[in-house]
Amino acid sequence: MRAVFAFFAGSLFGIGLLISGMTDTTKVQGWLDVFGNWDPTLAFVMGGAILPMLVAWQLTRNRAPLVGGQFPAPPRVELDRRLIVGSVLFGVGWGLAGLCPGPAMASLGYGGVGGVIFLIAMIAGMFAAPKLGAQLDRMANAA
Repeated sequence: MRAVFAFFAGSLFGIGLLISGMTDTTKVQGWLDVFGNWDPTLAFVMGGAILPMLVAWQLTRNRAPLVGGQFPAPPRVELDRRLIVGSVLFGVGWGLAGLCPGPAMASLGYGGVGGVIFLIAMIAGMFAAPKLGAQLDRMANAA
């Protein structure tokens, strides 16, 4: 049953990304071009994601999922060097490629070569990140 819910949620998310234009790299890059041909429509997409999640966090307090297990705890708000470096790298990659992980996966559904290249680079980055993080920690501790 859990796999059915996961498939439904993932499909709904992917369809939402396609309909909202989040898989269109020019729309994302237009959002980031605040001093040029700025496209504000992404703000509505972000609000459409953030507001329901805010409500969902409130509704899941002291409840259990229908399919078992438990809901994840809200993330800790802790600004550290790893979060800041990761956020900067994510933002640079998002701005250059116009994709982030969710839309990259959704864009695979219609055969975009750019999405495949991005996905390969993203997977390589996922494998490199722990090693880079450990190296940064060693450098910080040595200083």
